[in-house]
Amino acid sequence: MATEWWRAGRRWRRRLLFSVRGRATLVTVAVSGLILILVFVLLMLLARDWVENRVWRESERTVERVVTDVVRGRGEDALATRPDETRMVQVVSPDGQVVAASEALRGRPALAGGDVVNGKMLIDRSACPGFLDECVWLFGTRLRASPWGPGVMVVAASPLPTLLNVWLLPLAIALIMAALLSLIAWWTWHTIGRAFVPVDEIRSEMADFDVRGLGHRVPVPQTGGEVQKLAETVNATLERLQEATERERRFISDASHDLRNPLAGLQTQLEVALDEPDDYEWRPMVRSALHDARRLNDIVIDLLELSRLDSRAPVPVEPIDLAGLARREVERRPPRVPIRTDLEPGVTVRANQVRLARVLGNLLSNAERHAADGIEVTVARDEDDAVLEVLDDGSGIPAEARDRVFERFARLRESRTRDPQGTGLGLPIAREIAEVYGGTLRIADSPKGARFVLRLPLHKDADPPP
Repeated sequence: MATEWWRAGRRWRRRLLFSVRGRATLVTVAVSGLILILVFVLLMLLARDWVENRVWRESERTVERVVTDVVRGRGEDALATRPDETRMVQVVSPDGQVVAASEALRGRPALAGGDVVNGKMLIDRSACPGFLDECVWLFGTRLRASPWGPGVMVVAASPLPTLLNVWLLPLAIALIMAALLSLIAWWTWHTIGRAFVPVDEIRSEMADFDVRGLGHRVPVPQTGGEVQKLAETVNATLERLQEATERERRFISDASHDLRNPLAGLQTQLEVALDEPDDYEWRPMVRSALHDARRLNDIVIDLLELSRLDSRAPVPVEPIDLAGLARREVERRPPRVPIRTDLEPGVTVRANQVRLARVLGNLLSNAERHAADGIEVTVARDEDDAVLEVLDDGSGIPAEARDRVFERFARLRESRTRDPQGTGLGLPIAREIAEVYGGTLRIADSPKGARFVLRLPLHKDADPPP
């Protein structure tokens, strides 16, 4: 039994100290407790002041009434107290002797004999005389003439409240505040627990993804708050993860297919070469094998580049004059298709020169495959963007296929016909590089052919156009 209690206590301590729900409840209870303690102290001070003022008014009112009766000549009858007055009244002579007193103080020493002997005209203070069981508030005033002679002082004493005679008030306030603090603790624990119910459901649903797969989605509570946004973000992340997984699966399948063909051809040619006689003319076969090996090398290079782009591996960047880069890439290419240029100077971007040259090279290679008579390359500014366009005069790309050409290993029928050895990775690599540097690559409308538009942010420190 003791072990079970110890385990239960340990479990609750862990929930209170290490869970968000427990810590929030403890903090709320601690802050509320401090506030309630301050309120309790203020209430007790207010209660004390109220009681002291009431006692002071009672003594003052009694003295005023006695003095009025004495002036009217009532004498000893003036000391008879009323229900709403204090029962302790004395008349003290100038030498400090009690000359008259109410029934509650008959035979008792003077309450303020020293003050009277010292000639004080008014007494208004608290005192704790030894012959009384409690402290009292004294109020007294001196009379010029009275039945007991000149200069006597009428003194009234009202008992001050103590913890023993006002214990019900602080006890009641303490009990009310303890109940209120318990209600705050329970409400905080209950409310936070209810708020975390959708979070627990999301957690339990995500814990079952090993069984249900990435196609499963967590429930979205229609609360309109942060928990709903969390569930929607989780589902959006799962959807992107599922798309990335499916893309990776297609990528592996397509890569395996594209690698298998040249590997099979290379293997077959080598096996045939080994079976041929020693005087066989092997050069054409080796050239064909070398062609397959080069194609394999191109595919591997593209795959490695995609892997580096997917991992966002850091590479050095520098300011690049886009017009100068385009001019060098155009001059470097063999003169298979005429290329016209319109290059605005001073259009500078910040990127890696090798990667940006690869983007332009891939776009030019694609344009050369489809161009009929020529290619046009332009570089210009457009507000805060640098714009590079590559336009060919071929048959163009249908609007419904403009996004598909940027998918990995995706090739249209015309591309497979014009370049059977292509990998279908050039345009996807170009778009990935553009996005790495905060830009975009898309296919825009054009009267004829395909128009590829590359946009990159202008380098902030670049010189303004002339």
